[in-house]
Amino acid sequence: MTTRTRTRHARLAVPPLLASVLLLPACGAQVEPAADGEGQAETVTVPRCGEDVEYRRPERAVVYEGGSADKLFALGLTDHVHGYVMPPANPPVEESPWAEEYARVEMLSDDLLNRELVVDAEADLVVAGWRSGFSDERGITPEILDGLGIQSFMHSETCYNYPAHPAEFTPFEGLYRDLELLGRIFGVEERAEQVVTELRDRVAAVAEQTPEGRPPRVFVYDSGTDQPFTSGNQAPPHEIIDIAGGENVFADLTDRWTTVSWESVVEAEPEVIVVVDYEDQPVEEKIEFLRTSPITAELPAVRDDNFHVLDYNEAISGPRIVDGAEGFAEYLRTADLDLG
Repeated sequence: MTTRTRTRHARLAVPPLLASVLLLPACGAQVEPAADGEGQAETVTVPRCGEDVEYRRPERAVVYEGGSADKLFALGLTDHVHGYVMPPANPPVEESPWAEEYARVEMLSDDLLNRELVVDAEADLVVAGWRSGFSDERGITPEILDGLGIQSFMHSETCYNYPAHPAEFTPFEGLYRDLELLGRIFGVEERAEQVVTELRDRVAAVAEQTPEGRPPRVFVYDSGTDQPFTSGNQAPPHEIIDIAGGENVFADLTDRWTTVSWESVVEAEPEVIVVVDYEDQPVEEKIEFLRTSPITAELPAVRDDNFHVLDYNEAISGPRIVDGAEGFAEYLRTADLDLG
């Protein structure tokens, strides 16, 4: 998702999201010393997208955005995180289930990830997504960092169009995979297994309680007035909708986040609109636009006032996408939807 800025606002009075649930106590995981018999740093080889990469045990990780930080915090690795980069699109870290962990770690920047910042921080690992943190255009890629002797880890969800080494994972399977791979890199495999098992159990519980009948057609509205910015089938909101019992109207769009036409939205006749909430534009303004624009005012979802708010960190790769699935599932179970 792109970077945006604004001041925090009061939420619209729409059906509330479920409170975030802590996965496990955020105490530090027991990380065994990584050394061979001669005192040399031990390494482990794990995939980075479709490429096998040898990793040393990191001690000064730099993480980009809430999803990256949350993955390490959920694994009890706060002591191995040197700092985080948090563009202003992200909600305040004080609202995170891991607020206490963020307070123990240095905020390095409120801008985009860049090479100079990582070098100055003496990072030994950078965790981010491809084209969401790492970028050819901005000159910070895994290949460039490899040349600088700085390790990198990419969210599996973002690998589907990684140059030369594409690998496709659904957002939720990508999350589980990332936690397991990070567990191997940091030597906390048992902790990772516990966290992944709990997440899988929560998702399974959501899937077992989907409403009966036809899935409602759902449009994800991130932003945009001339053209709407929405989720294709490679981003978490698509799978959140599917798990909760809905149908993404752009399920056939193989992309993560992209623009579409308003005409295609109108043709899809969405019965529910999921509005992504982040630090740029108040969600109330987005919904008001949908209500007053002559293009969208007569959409079934708008006419029936069927809006659900999805927090930014429930829409990007990280443990909180499970909160997003639980919250949207609760909305679908309790909303009075006219599905004809």
